[in-house]
Amino acid sequence: RFEEIKTEVSAYIKKIGYASQGVPFVPISGWHGDNMIEPTEKMPWYKGWTIERKEGNASGKTLLEALDAILAPSRPTDKPLRLPLQDVYKIGGIGTVPVGRVETGVLKPNMVVSFAPSNLQTEVKSIEMHHEALQEAGPGDNVGFNVKNISVKELRRGFVASDIKNDPAQETATFVAQVIVLNHPGQIGAGYAPVLDCHTAHIACKFAELLEKVDRRTGKVIEEAPKFLKSGEAAMVRMIPSKPMCVEKFADFPPLGRFAVRDMRQTVAVGVIKDVEKKAISTAKGGKPVAAAAKGGKNVKLTFVRRTSLCPHRRRRDLSNTPIGDRLRVSKSFTQHSRQRDQEIATA
Repeated sequence: RFEEIKTEVSAYIKKIGYASQGVPFVPISGWHGDNMIEPTEKMPWYKGWTIERKEGNASGKTLLEALDAILAPSRPTDKPLRLPLQDVYKIGGIGTVPVGRVETGVLKPNMVVSFAPSNLQTEVKSIEMHHEALQEAGPGDNVGFNVKNISVKELRRGFVASDIKNDPAQETATFVAQVIVLNHPGQIGAGYAPVLDCHTAHIACKFAELLEKVDRRTGKVIEEAPKFLKSGEAAMVRMIPSKPMCVEKFADFPPLGRFAVRDMRQTVAVGVIKDVEKKAISTAKGGKPVAAAAKGGKNVKLTFVRRTSLCPHRRRRDLSNTPIGDRLRVSKSFTQHSRQRDQEIATA
């Protein structure tokens, strides 16, 4: 029975793209504890497991040994910081605390971060994980961090925190993705606007253009500019978010470059992002976003200039010693003259 199960599972593992030589098969009994921690004497036919891999072969008999033989994956600490927000809290005596999982890079206290797609900038005051203060947080850490001069209402789930000094994240204008239709009752064409779940963002995106139909396994182009897509088909699609959104290329930031397409309460398609077109950031003086300068503790001075060239009567007047009634009459005459002047300009 063990060999039968091993053969069936090995075939399935190979089918989905994994090498069965690198997977250990261990017969165990959770009820009696056989082969869990210590080798059992109840299976004399079992000689142990052996796996082959590039990093070196491994062998053993128990489940514990098989778990110990698993190599820890390398964490992308050398990449720029990307931290999608899962939630934002306001904690009394502390302030605004965004919460999320570090996907790439490293987050440290006193680091100045920006939040895409709003481009707000602020300084990280402290970082905590499981009620313990951290000097730095790496990929895989679910952390909460306290930020300065930003209210809870200005941040929301789906925003992405990044280091402003190292390739900061930006709002996405459009992106091209390879989409595989899994289960859709009809046909998908240009103009289709389902909801995309990409990292923690949940935003509707429009299928603006079906660029080319491709083979879902090899990526080879089958048809240029197809009209529709059906279940089981794959295509390169240009997509436009309906609201401000931040995504990345799968090749650069895998956690921010894959998504699920949700419609009719089910997942109808999945995709990976191949190319991203960023939206230009409008900046104030000094190269900082207007919203960031306002919320980052710096005063933004707004100056209103009167159109004296069009209306010579609308000069600045000192009304501090003028009675209230006269002030109202002056204001009314200004308004009437302005309306009359606007009508003349429109007629001309």
